[in-house]
Amino acid sequence: MIEGVKIKKLKVIKDSRGFLMEILRSDDKIFKKFGQVYITFCKYGIAKAWHYHKLQDDYFVCLDGKALIGLYDARKKSKTYGKTAKFILSAPEERGEHIVLKIPKGVVHGFTALTKKGAKILNIPTKTYNYKKPDEYRIPWNTEKIPFRWPNFVQQGG
Repeated sequence: MIEGVKIKKLKVIKDSRGFLMEILRSDDKIFKKFGQVYITFCKYGIAKAWHYHKLQDDYFVCLDGKALIGLYDARKKSKTYGKTAKFILSAPEERGEHIVLKIPKGVVHGFTALTKKGAKILNIPTKTYNYKKPDEYRIPWNTEKIPFRWPNFVQQGG
């Protein structure tokens, strides 16, 4: 596990009307601070990668489909510097593990959809987006500097 990366297992409560799934509470051990909430969508065959933040942590949860999240620890002072990790996030109606994934600042990350319909990720970062000076630093999706390989069906990034 990459230093500072945390997961919270989510419980999907189903009944005849549908389901309910709590995502993040202010009293969760994993919770740090609220910045904003947004949703991002990734088409099948695309890697939305790579980027990292210097100021904010991200909290990812999958709302639709399944997503492969790739992580790379680029923090030189980290015990896990240079390590990679992957997580599969599943939407509540999909089979698989339902988790919130905390990605600390300095950890490079990206994702791709594992389902043909794509994948929707809800992010709850600890900072609001600064339009004048974004806390977002990009690296090409297919860089050789990150020892992580996307599945063969991924043909494009961004």
